[in-house]
Amino acid sequence: MIRQIGLGAALAGALFLGWLGTRTPAPAGADAPATAFSTARAVVDIARISQAPHPVGSVDHAGVRDYVLGRMAALGLSPTVQASQAVETRSFGGDAYVIGGQVENLVGILPGRDRALPALALMAHYDSVPGSPGAADDATGVAAILETIRAIKAGAPPERDIIVLITDSEEAGLLGARAFFAEHPLRKRIGLLINLEARGNGGRANMFQTGPQNGEIVAGFARTASAPISNSLAVFLYETMPNDTDFSVSRDAGVSGLNFAFIGRQFDYHSPTATLANLDQGSVQHIGDQTLAATRRFAGSDLPGKAPDAVYSQTFGDHILAYPAWGGWLLWLATAGVIGVAVRRLRGPGEPWPRAGLARGAGAALLLLTGAALALHTARRVTGVGFGFLEQRPLLAQWALWETTLAVIAVGMLLLVPAMLGRGERRWPPVLSALIGGLLCQLFGGWDLVGGGLAIATAALAGAVLGKPVRIEQAWGGVLGVGLILALALQALQPGVAVLVAWPLAMAALAALATDMGRETRVGRVILLTLLAGVSGGWLAVYFHGVAQGLDLPAILGLFGLLGALVAWPLAARDGRRALWPALGVLAIGIVLVGAVRYREPWTERHPMVTSVLHVSDTATGKAWRIATTPELDPWSRGVLTAEGGSVVRRDFRPIQRREVWAAPAKGAAQTPPLTASRAPDGSVIVEGDARGRLVMIDVQSGALASVIVNGKAVKLQPRASTAKATPPGKVWTRLRWQGDPGPIRVVLPASGPVEVRYAVVSEGWPAGTPPLPPRPGTVMPFDLSDSAVVTGAASLP
Repeated sequence: MIRQIGLGAALAGALFLGWLGTRTPAPAGADAPATAFSTARAVVDIARISQAPHPVGSVDHAGVRDYVLGRMAALGLSPTVQASQAVETRSFGGDAYVIGGQVENLVGILPGRDRALPALALMAHYDSVPGSPGAADDATGVAAILETIRAIKAGAPPERDIIVLITDSEEAGLLGARAFFAEHPLRKRIGLLINLEARGNGGRANMFQTGPQNGEIVAGFARTASAPISNSLAVFLYETMPNDTDFSVSRDAGVSGLNFAFIGRQFDYHSPTATLANLDQGSVQHIGDQTLAATRRFAGSDLPGKAPDAVYSQTFGDHILAYPAWGGWLLWLATAGVIGVAVRRLRGPGEPWPRAGLARGAGAALLLLTGAALALHTARRVTGVGFGFLEQRPLLAQWALWETTLAVIAVGMLLLVPAMLGRGERRWPPVLSALIGGLLCQLFGGWDLVGGGLAIATAALAGAVLGKPVRIEQAWGGVLGVGLILALALQALQPGVAVLVAWPLAMAALAALATDMGRETRVGRVILLTLLAGVSGGWLAVYFHGVAQGLDLPAILGLFGLLGALVAWPLAARDGRRALWPALGVLAIGIVLVGAVRYREPWTERHPMVTSVLHVSDTATGKAWRIATTPELDPWSRGVLTAEGGSVVRRDFRPIQRREVWAAPAKGAAQTPPLTASRAPDGSVIVEGDARGRLVMIDVQSGALASVIVNGKAVKLQPRASTAKATPPGKVWTRLRWQGDPGPIRVVLPASGPVEVRYAVVSEGWPAGTPPLPPRPGTVMPFDLSDSAVVTGAASLP
């Protein structure tokens, strides 16, 4: 009974520590000390910047630019505007992309005592995506920098210059940062840079990127961090994902630093709901506290140099645990030694090694890993929610419920496998359950290789491991052996990721030694085991929260079931007829929660459903259309499309979308083609005109091109990414996206052979002279370019 009490206390303690480790601080008021960061003061700027969506090139964008310039001037930064045309290239899906436009960066300097020293730069962007006011992304970043500068000025002057860089057109393709680090003379003076971003409207700020050879940077950050969330696992995950911020540009230019962002309340990311009213003001305080502390640290002392990458992690409170990669080897050897001493006690004088029990314990650890992954993956499939930025929004609309569901299922599996092994559970029920889980993955959403593979692996492990009871100490020894192998592999391949396994394993080693591999049941020893399980679980809970938010891949969270079991196994293992009841009860709650997620209406006035409707005038055919670009067609959008009597069909409207969209015929006045395509005397293709749209899209299909010329600037294209299906010669697409430039555009492509040109010019606002859009219900909202007028055209050149 004492172990069951300890298990409950450990789970409660882990939940409490996880909550402490993820909650945001109370926002400071306007009466905070002049040298402190105050959310109340920063919110004044956030309110003004996020009054309305302000994508690059819009009227509201110009208003935000002028406001921020005025604020920088009032702070004595002597701001200047860097106006430039910036271009970047990408390769995606076998196509080459050229993304560019007019940018206006805002650059100011707070002079330091020694102007000759390398400067510290603070960077955020002032543009938003279309349709979103961007209270978090990135009005909060801009406001946090302005408030940081005010607080710095209220104290002693900094030792070095602080450059304030408020970039433009980050959302379009990091264009402002590219222009600054390619052209601006101050770029050569920057020794370290702090960037502020957001991928949601709440949560603690995560310092998730530093640049290479970050040992000294992390050490400096650790000395000043305030309730941080930062770890080398986040660095690894982010740098393996196809995501970028302005910090990517500075890092590629050789400037290291700190990249901060908060990612909670992701429903609001790039959404009309990203308002000040929905912004977690504790998040503003947290990112401001981090920025001010790091700015004081690095502006007032020597800048960090290059040092081997650090392995590091948040722990509790203000503490960052950091050490060099070789320190991981020492930790692993020490942990292995302690586990070896503890496991050695399993063999009495003259007794053989309990190899079978250890082996089945190791198999049970793998069964827990695959079983938890299967259960979580099946839950995700059964919700019926698709995968993708727009498709997953029903889950984001009820995130608290969904994250709770995932946590309950993970805990249920952590309780189930040790109890099945200790009880000697028959093989066929878990084997059949695994196969049913794999079948459900196929039934909900179509063919699913991941679900099928996990089901087969889980069934095979259950058949091999279960059937006879295994003593707790022997099973735990096998589990710790799997932990040692996993930690060793990660230490050899990715030391920064190994931190996630190494420290729970170290605590498990101490617990095993102190409790004689779980055989010691005296109250004091069980209390120690409970404390270690609770601390380890609380530390893992913060990671669970971050990974669940950052990746829509619930199967990965199965790893946390195994990591939690490293310490909690002897508390969860039970025998007897009722051994499975607690685990089955928790899993039953998880099943009920999955049903609630699937059948509960997700859309409310706080979390409205996305709609995206456009009016398209096609100059090539003289026809007009109403289209909807969302994956599913909701009733309001269907009413918009059919308002002029047309029937809804699926149709290709490239370059607006690369896939077919919902469309219905509409009425519209004839449009003069804003762009023309022709051949130059040398055979090159010229696409030009006075588009007068905030966004211009031009797609050209031809033979593969090495470069293009945009408004007189030569642009070298990136090599095309390989695809599973080879692209026929002469069928390669080069896609241009030009934003924020109301003037003429001229694109020259050295293309020979037949060429097909498609273009679209987007202007925000429903076109005049057409039937207006009906009012939206409170549970429906426009998204991105919705409610815009688009003029399209096409040309074929022999």
